[in-house]
Amino acid sequence: MPYLYQDSKPRPAAQPGGARGTHSSGKGYEQLKHECLRRGVLFEDSDFPACSSSLFFSENPPIPFVWKRPGEIVKDPKFILGGATRTDICQGDLGDCWLLAAIASLTLNEKALARVVPLDQNFGPDYAGIFHFQFWQHNEWLDVVIDDRLPTFKGRLVFLHSAELNEFWSALLEKAYAKLNGSYESLKGGSTIEAMEDFTGGIGEMYDVKAAPDNFYEILEKALKRCSMVGCSIDTSSAAESEARTPFGLVKGHAYSVTGVEEVSYRGRQVQLIRIRNPWGQVEWNGPWSDNSAEWRSVSPSEQRRLSQAARDDGEFWMKFEDFKVHFDKVEICNLTPDALEDSTAHKWEVTIHQGSWVRGATAGGCRNFLETFWTNPQIKLHLAEKDDGQDDCTFIAALMQKGRRKLKKLGAEMLTIGYSIYESPGRDGHLGKDFFRYHPSKARSKTYINLREVSHRFKLPPGDYILIPTTFEPHQEADFCLRIFSEKKAITEDLDENVAIDLPEPLHPTPSPQETEEEKQFRALFEQISGKDMEISAEELEYVLNAVLKKTKNIKFKNLSLISCRNIISLMDTSGNGKLEFSEFKVFWEKMKKWISIFLQFDFDKSGSMSSYELRGALKAAGYQLNNYLLQLIVLRYSDEQFQIEFDDFLNCLIRLENASRVFQALSVENKEFINLNIGE
Repeated sequence: MPYLYQDSKPRPAAQPGGARGTHSSGKGYEQLKHECLRRGVLFEDSDFPACSSSLFFSENPPIPFVWKRPGEIVKDPKFILGGATRTDICQGDLGDCWLLAAIASLTLNEKALARVVPLDQNFGPDYAGIFHFQFWQHNEWLDVVIDDRLPTFKGRLVFLHSAELNEFWSALLEKAYAKLNGSYESLKGGSTIEAMEDFTGGIGEMYDVKAAPDNFYEILEKALKRCSMVGCSIDTSSAAESEARTPFGLVKGHAYSVTGVEEVSYRGRQVQLIRIRNPWGQVEWNGPWSDNSAEWRSVSPSEQRRLSQAARDDGEFWMKFEDFKVHFDKVEICNLTPDALEDSTAHKWEVTIHQGSWVRGATAGGCRNFLETFWTNPQIKLHLAEKDDGQDDCTFIAALMQKGRRKLKKLGAEMLTIGYSIYESPGRDGHLGKDFFRYHPSKARSKTYINLREVSHRFKLPPGDYILIPTTFEPHQEADFCLRIFSEKKAITEDLDENVAIDLPEPLHPTPSPQETEEEKQFRALFEQISGKDMEISAEELEYVLNAVLKKTKNIKFKNLSLISCRNIISLMDTSGNGKLEFSEFKVFWEKMKKWISIFLQFDFDKSGSMSSYELRGALKAAGYQLNNYLLQLIVLRYSDEQFQIEFDDFLNCLIRLENASRVFQALSVENKEFINLNIGE
């Protein structure tokens, strides 16, 4: 079940300086290292032990792995040798080329690299077998501590390794990322943009190369100048084509890094080139402008030096940009947050972030195809006031991320199909109802619903107010999500569901009437029959009275009220404190009861005697209670059944608890009102 967010207000982008420690001991890297040095032992990480469970969750290791520390593999291990570069990244026997392509891009940004890979680590005199790395996760930077035991076979590293056999930063980085995600196997298969975001806190964009805009070369050039991380790949038409080599030396279904774009003077004209790197550290393009192609003979030595062109089988190669567009299909760009960019960088994004949850029966309404529940999804208002420089519109990127699904792989969880829609705001506050979406089309939406960790798209919209609805494709699917808005100019966002309000009628104080109604006469007769002359009844007697009356009421198909409900009614209405209900108190309650029955029947659309939990928001609002998503989700979890239905008895209990809480709420000072939020759903 997802985590329920009490505070859905927009948040600024997280800063890496305050990375949170994640070790189960509660101790940070420095403290753990100091303890090991004091005791004269090498660190062993109990959170990610050197055993099969850290490697695989669905199979046994195919070969007998032996966990070894770098000093047991080579005589003179180094953390980083001659600087961390893209040539330090060579793929092993794990299908995580997407991760390796992202690491290669990371090495091109010294500031981002130093954040992920703290450079003051080594195998020197203060070596204690412990290392740490920092990753971004859903607007939070985490400090992940590991020991340096690595899986080997016949004395060699099995997974990611450096071309220099005594350099280990990249292998240790891969281990830390595997720990973050639960195991090495969890890293099989993925999108380069996913790891790029975890290394930077940036936001991703995906381009279909064959349908890219006319200025695509300029987009890539600008992205690399902004220090964005860029990856590319070639589509496969079947599983059999995965990692199949083309006649030109390219690998299908494989994640490459884009490491540069340049124009070169060739035979009197300028030619656009793009530099690509294969994370394998070998297997390169063999067409025009490849390492040993004839084209380079017509390029001056100074130009070749400027482009760092050398005929080495290191996995990196140049291509003509036109050939790139023919042979590659996808490009992924990770736009960096302002804190990841140098102060001299010309373009920096404005960033706001929302955390939320889709909860079955409450806020997991599915896409617009499911109108009856679509409106129950979380709703975020986006205010665009400032136009782009020299433009009439406002540019922003909206990115919706589902959280923690890779780590949940071992429990059978898969990526959900997610997306979002954007509507023009009708100009009123509060959660928009079903009828609004019935009669108003969306202004924009994510390009597609897809089962990736994140769906993002760039938009240009006129200044104004908009409502963004993040959803899963199917209703009733639970997950936590993170919604990020990167905008050219400052954008203001707010959650439409954050306010809690109570609007109840004044308490009834019935005055004695010279003549009782027929209904009152029936109740008085029942009271006298059950209670005796004192006209007070217990919870057990109230249960009998109410069910006897409700059975005679037309249009009501719900089941009997429970004894618990009747005890709750007495706790609400008993002014004398004797645990019983007087006739005058019952008459006041019955007026409430009739209103609540009317509301329940109004939202019991199929007249089945139960109400869909997705309608609870509207039913409670009709009763005078406006709840935020957090409280609504708690109440649905407490009162709905497995089919997302709420019986009248549960609806009644819910209203009684809310009214009791509202009395305390209104009596408390403003500072203490938040206390009530924690108790309504219990």
